[in-house]
Amino acid sequence: MARVNRKLATILATDCVDFSKFMETQEELTLANLTACREIIDPILEEHGGRIFHTAGDSVIAEFGSPVECVHAAIEFQDALTARNTAIEAGPKLEWRVGIHVDDVIIEGDNIYGSGVNIAARLEAQCEPGKVLLSRIVQEQVQKRVNFAVNPAGTRALKNISDNFEVFYITKGTEAGDEKVQPSTTQEVAINGIVDSKNVKHSVIGSKKPRLAVLPFSNDGRDEDSGFLADGIVEDLITEFSMIREFEIVSRQTSFDFRDSEEDSAAFAKVHGLDFIISGGIRSSGKRVRISLELSEVESGKAVWSSKYDRVMEDIFDVQDEIVRTITIALLGEIQISSLQRSKRKATENISSYEFLLRGKEMHHRFEKDANRQALDFFEKAIEADNSNAQAHAWKACTIGQALYRGFMAGDPDEMLEQAKECIAKALDVNENDFECHRMLSAIYLSGHEFKLAEEHGRKAYDMNPNDPRVLSGYGEVLVRVGESEKGLELLEKALELDPVPQGQINSDNRFTDLTLGYFYAGEFEKCIDVGSKVEHQNFKAWLLVNFSKNKLDNFDKNSSDFQKGFEEFNDGDWPSKIERLHIPDDKTRSELTEFAESL
Repeated sequence: MARVNRKLATILATDCVDFSKFMETQEELTLANLTACREIIDPILEEHGGRIFHTAGDSVIAEFGSPVECVHAAIEFQDALTARNTAIEAGPKLEWRVGIHVDDVIIEGDNIYGSGVNIAARLEAQCEPGKVLLSRIVQEQVQKRVNFAVNPAGTRALKNISDNFEVFYITKGTEAGDEKVQPSTTQEVAINGIVDSKNVKHSVIGSKKPRLAVLPFSNDGRDEDSGFLADGIVEDLITEFSMIREFEIVSRQTSFDFRDSEEDSAAFAKVHGLDFIISGGIRSSGKRVRISLELSEVESGKAVWSSKYDRVMEDIFDVQDEIVRTITIALLGEIQISSLQRSKRKATENISSYEFLLRGKEMHHRFEKDANRQALDFFEKAIEADNSNAQAHAWKACTIGQALYRGFMAGDPDEMLEQAKECIAKALDVNENDFECHRMLSAIYLSGHEFKLAEEHGRKAYDMNPNDPRVLSGYGEVLVRVGESEKGLELLEKALELDPVPQGQINSDNRFTDLTLGYFYAGEFEKCIDVGSKVEHQNFKAWLLVNFSKNKLDNFDKNSSDFQKGFEEFNDGDWPSKIERLHIPDDKTRSELTEFAESL
């Protein structure tokens, strides 16, 4: 038997965070940014004596003769990549994780084998984005030889590795001890080695936001097409939820590793610190497919929501997209409702910023004066608990806007509008990529008749989350006002289709009123009348536009019961002020509506 060539080596493993997700949405830009990152990483590794012996997609594995040089290289390229992300504007800002381990390895040609390579890769998988995670053997070698802070990060169980590993973060520019120390137990870490230390932390201290997992769906029909559809829906749901900042979701790899393990869902939930589990199954017969879905609350062990979706599978991709949109919207509402109920069972001092946010939103959605004041109070508490909660700032702005629009709050309207803008500015400062912030900023600019800015921020919200019904309705309302009636109506109709009864409402009046406005701007007066007549509890906007449209078509009847009922409710002698709040962009239309109202 030939002699095996061995040596002691320091192994560095690194890969790009969320690379697959970015490739799905921005393929060319992501590849260009990956190439640019590699042009930074590769030379730095070589300068410190490293040799790259394996690459696959976005991952890089290199060997070093010195653990000190390896650590210097890792810190140097992480700093360079951070600086690059700050400077670039186009494409996704790619973040990288690094794992480093020292071990005896086998040399075979240009390649290296052995458990040391696997351990470095597993450490990298548990590392926080932008950081460097070391095994204890590396920490012992470099602790007194580098001017960086080396901080304990707990004990980890690594996938397919029998021993537990004590691990350390190494950080430039901080003093030792600055990093939060993880408890040295293996219960709070994922046995599959996928969930990173940031996520592990939540299972110990309690997540500020609901944490969920979408488990792989069962293929009850056992046919290949159903299997593809089931996995595709799960992957798309994970992707959709990963873009929603109100929740945390475990990765696709973590979820699909569960299917191959012998772990039950309760143990899986405990290990990953989950609040909710989404599970389901798919069964097909011919061209018909049925998807069953269940949302379970981990704390109570009970199913809080379930549903079935029947579809004809003419085009598997169209069916997949449509089901994912429908399911996502339904689940969002149910998770928020369940989280809200859980928060109400807690003492106030134990409520997180996110839970204060939920309570504030509940009050906001009542559209009442006292509830508006309570909503502001809850949002203030959410901000006090976590000033980096961008949505708390954004919803505070929205609530001020509601008070302004509905007359709930005394004060100068211009000052209130500026206060709302300041709140949104704070939200964007915390997170400029939060679609909720842009959605609300669009609404605020619309209220101030700054239509160009309203359109700009509405478009940003839509680009970030084109399936959210609130984004669709808000952006659609702006588009019909700025002359893009066709696109605006398309979005308003889609909002009605996806979410006919918005959260906090008891009917579809808001959706029908939005469409009434859309058809009015499009000059489709018959459709305006038809849709506006579906509003159950008449509001001024729908009432005025329906009767104006009837007048345009010469079928306006002053003696009709619908007209008389609205006239008695809305006629306070100040038609111009009411029409001003409809945010009509052009003087001609505003004058025509005012002239019509004053002639009644």
